[in-house]
Amino acid sequence: QVQLVESGGGLVQAGGSLRLSCAASGRSFRSYAMGWFRQAPGKEREFVGAIRSSGVTTYADSVKGRFIISRDNAKNLVYLQMNGLNLEDTAVYYCATPAGPGFSPNYWGQGTQVTVSS
Repeated sequence: QVQLVESGGGLVQAGGSLRLSCAASGRSFRSYAMGWFRQAPGKEREFVGAIRSSGVTTYADSVKGRFIISRDNAKNLVYLQMNGLNLEDTAVYYCATPAGPGFSPNYWGQGTQVTVSS
């Protein structure tokens, strides 16, 4: 049973930074891609970024240059470093991972709230 648990959300002022963590368990962590999604109030869930098992990352245009995804395979952790936060980044952030190769998420965490204030 794959389990994902996010942490690190909270309230931050615009322009500030926050780092989210996602702890994975239930299978070989290093073999799978990991991703971050977010859902703002009244909006659909959207892709934020992902990191492949190789360490290659990809980001949505809206966060490119501000957010950084990394992973620690020894600790089964994936991180989302968020810099230069703005009001539009307010959302519930979810960690996700696929059941197999590629990246079509099958497993999701419970989410962590990030609120950016002016």
